[in-house]
Amino acid sequence: MKIKVGHIIGVATLLLVSCYSNNCPVDNMVTCNYGFYDSEGTAITYRDTITVTTLMPGYKTVYTYRKLGNITVTKDYPDEELVNQGYTESATQQRKDTILVNQLYGASSMKVPMSYFNEMDTLILSYKSITLKDTIKIKHSGYPNVELPECGTYRFHTLHQVTATDAAIDHIEISDSKVNYDGKTNIKIFFNGVVE
Repeated sequence: MKIKVGHIIGVATLLLVSCYSNNCPVDNMVTCNYGFYDSEGTAITYRDTITVTTLMPGYKTVYTYRKLGNITVTKDYPDEELVNQGYTESATQQRKDTILVNQLYGASSMKVPMSYFNEMDTLILSYKSITLKDTIKIKHSGYPNVELPECGTYRFHTLHQVTATDAAIDHIEISDSKVNYDGKTNIKIFFNGVVE
């Protein structure tokens, strides 16, 4: 019995040691880091609510249901039960947009993931205080990065060009073209609006 218990403890210890590696980075999320500045270049806390949406390729069908005296219902699939309840159904095609940052308020920076295989990301910034939106376009190239086989593969990016519209953005620039998990500010957004 003593030999079996010792054997089990030895095997368990080997399994734990073989799965552990202190050489892998702890903070290994790859995001493009944006810093917020006023039009003069001073770091700020932006005092408006920002939602960031990315444009995905392709379209999806959205079903809208309306009935007099009731709220409008929108679904990603047809709902025969609502039609049987007297709702009218209309189907429309919409882009497959995805929200990346939802209602960010009072922030001095934001982290946004990048697409793995597209050469350009398009971000739409919506603001609570103004109706106009800003569009940011980022040209980049991605490449796999493997530090150690046990750590897995990460997709790093190199930024080549960034442009933005001017609803709330004065101008935009690349400050560090290497997007990895080191946490440096990659893109500086210079706002012309609501600041600290």
